[in-house]
Amino acid sequence: MSTKKIALITGGSRGLGRDMALKIAKKDIHVLLTYHTNKTAAETVVAEIQQQSGSAKAFQLDTSRIEQFDSFFNTVSEYLRSEFNSKSFHYLINNAGTGLYQPFEKTTEAQFDDMFNIHLKGVYFLTQKAVPYLADGGSIINISSGLARFTFPNSSAYAVMKGAIDVFTRYLAKELGTRKIRANVVAPGAIATDFGNGENKTNEVKRQLVANVTALGRVGEPEDIGGIVAFLCTEDAKWINGQRIEATGGCML
Repeated sequence: MSTKKIALITGGSRGLGRDMALKIAKKDIHVLLTYHTNKTAAETVVAEIQQQSGSAKAFQLDTSRIEQFDSFFNTVSEYLRSEFNSKSFHYLINNAGTGLYQPFEKTTEAQFDDMFNIHLKGVYFLTQKAVPYLADGGSIINISSGLARFTFPNSSAYAVMKGAIDVFTRYLAKELGTRKIRANVVAPGAIATDFGNGENKTNEVKRQLVANVTALGRVGEPEDIGGIVAFLCTEDAKWINGQRIEATGGCML
């Protein structure tokens, strides 16, 4: 049986997930990454990891579709058996998500349901399905948001779900402690990616606003986040549990 550590990252084909995958692979951890529709982008990340002497595999998954989870984990399980003679992986990173910038008074039920299915219900039940495959002593890392602590207008539906993820993570840490499985949150601030139609990358008014209320004086980049998640996938982080690690550059202190 292989002793190589294995991490599963949802939404690993671009943005924050891509940088997490690259940084985790540099820790000599095999990366399983999911993508929703952009297989080409996911395969590009796999190739980048291989170029840096790492190893990775991409799988298609819509994290809002709970009915897909059983077949997804059957596929992952078969891959683990064939490639590693193992039935488990070690790190679960719940990263996949989409953005919504909409005033509270104009947010529709359909938009709210989308945020719920992707950011809360999907995460909750994907984690539930993943736990039987997660090795004792492993780790769960949930990606939340600085918006669960501070407020920017037009993000209420998204932020509500991320606040729930913060609470959910503490319960995971408590209930899975008997298996020595740790659970933590990483909460990025505004990051310049294509998330939410690239709002934090292209909207100069918002970028300046964020910079003005951030101690380090700028909008974040994906490279500011991936290393934090990678650190949590190491023995150096073995005593961090049930914590929310905010990575916003000191936004709204």
